[in-house]
Amino acid sequence: MTVNMTKGQAISLQKSDGGTLTAVRMGLGWQAAKRRGLFGSRTKEIDLDASAVLFADKQPVDVVFFRHLQSDDGSVRHTGDNLVGGVGQGGDDESILVDLQRVPVHIDQIVFTVNSFTGQTFQEVQNAFCRIVDETNGQELARYTLDGGGIYTAQIMAKVSRVGAGWQMTALGAPANGKTFQDLMPSIAPHL
Repeated sequence: MTVNMTKGQAISLQKSDGGTLTAVRMGLGWQAAKRRGLFGSRTKEIDLDASAVLFADKQPVDVVFFRHLQSDDGSVRHTGDNLVGGVGQGGDDESILVDLQRVPVHIDQIVFTVNSFTGQTFQEVQNAFCRIVDETNGQELARYTLDGGGIYTAQIMAKVSRVGAGWQMTALGAPANGKTFQDLMPSIAPHL
């Protein structure tokens, strides 16, 4: 059963049978918003980029994004860059896979971000979402809709954090500005 998350909501990442999740996929999907023009409506391609920043005690220690597709330890992997979005018509346009069992013990948070590499704002995006899926069986566990448009070029989507022996996901949905994850670091800090 999928949980439709609201901004700031946290959910435990446990299986419905009480077992611990071992691998999750953070999926990102979006479409370009139709714009009315002189000759009817049209869309312009939007290049959004998903990133995962791995933190240990509030310090960034690694990042996974379109130019570094795998964490140094191999526990987090980006499946590749999508330059236009909307390919899956509701499916994931970019995905980041996290093998929770392989994440080094010193990593206590993984923050997922999305940014417009070309500088387009979220006013030009529609049907954007992030979701977390149990990668072992394909079951969607939680979905957070990135709605509201806005003149910002990025969003701090969500984070997964260690809680005891398990993990939890928190929907953040914090607007930010920047074309790369490096630009977003000051906006990520308050959410750690």
